[in-house]
Amino acid sequence: MNNSIPVYSSDYVINTQFGQPKFVVHQMLYAGLYLLAGSPKVGKSWFALDLCLSVANGEQFLKHDTARGQVLYLSLEDTLVRIQNRLYELTEESSDNLFIAVESKALGNGLEQQLEQSKRDFPNLKLVAIDTFQKIRQATDISYGTDYKELSSLKSLADRLQIAILLIHHTRKCHDNDPFNMISGSTGILGCVDGGMVLIEEKRGSRKAKLYCTGRDIESQKYSLTFQKSRWIVEDDVLERKPDNFSFVIHDLMMKEYSFHGSATELCELLHQYFQLEYFPNRITRDLVQHTDELKNYGVLFRSRKSHGCRSIELKYIFEGDSSNGALLWVKVTDPTVPRNSENVYPALISSGGGNSQGDGNFPNGWQ
Repeated sequence: MNNSIPVYSSDYVINTQFGQPKFVVHQMLYAGLYLLAGSPKVGKSWFALDLCLSVANGEQFLKHDTARGQVLYLSLEDTLVRIQNRLYELTEESSDNLFIAVESKALGNGLEQQLEQSKRDFPNLKLVAIDTFQKIRQATDISYGTDYKELSSLKSLADRLQIAILLIHHTRKCHDNDPFNMISGSTGILGCVDGGMVLIEEKRGSRKAKLYCTGRDIESQKYSLTFQKSRWIVEDDVLERKPDNFSFVIHDLMMKEYSFHGSATELCELLHQYFQLEYFPNRITRDLVQHTDELKNYGVLFRSRKSHGCRSIELKYIFEGDSSNGALLWVKVTDPTVPRNSENVYPALISSGGGNSQGDGNFPNGWQ
């Protein structure tokens, strides 16, 4: 029996590409296990159904971009008639991506297997909303260990299936200056989930509320919401999601240089020389590691080597592996007042087929 702890060197961790968190709602909800808590009848179910519709249709939710995909809404305290009435309030059209259930098995008694089957039935499943957490629980005692153990199986499932699971839950009646201390149950609930949201109405029946968000992959945030026409509306300004142009810039640089071998500082200087863009040596290697697969799709191969205590960066461009067929992908916005959206940042990418096609993989040995 091998009793040693599996360990990884820091060099391996720093220089290996791992899958980055995939957002379902940008800056709010990623693949993993999440919790939405609020007092009874505050409007959590309206919040959840509107969220499900937004993701199913790829529309913004609370002014945040969503990743369009299939959604399963387990509305376990409702009837189909009630859900039908709510849908009529929120939309005029059904969505081919939204699926609804009003019953399921409990945690530890078949729910996990049902969700695994749902992922097989809906290959593009992005989100499972469970309304409510209490309806899928088997344990009756409230303790840190029990709460953490129950949720651990769901978290492992969300991580394995690469989906977001959102649990709808209740808050306590007692007020606390920290809204997350108001979540019903032990601290094991918030300790296990990847992120939590707490919806607190300013005054009962006012239809004005604060939404508090925190999590491992998101920054702590607070939003002012108003309930209008059966949905929660965010009143605050929300920063637009910045497009990720890094792979495009490296691709266009390599179309000029074809190969590069040097330090992170030298690569940053080269990028500034060609594009007047500022990158930092302590971040450039991280960006290259995290974009390795995307760069390969555009015919750019990357590897990092350490010799005599110094790390060097190697880049190589292979036209045969470039899914853009040699089109320039980075477009500089000359008018700073124009937002960087798909219409003025990605025209070359769009015209070349969006980068969805694959190159032929004709890469030299040692670069894959």
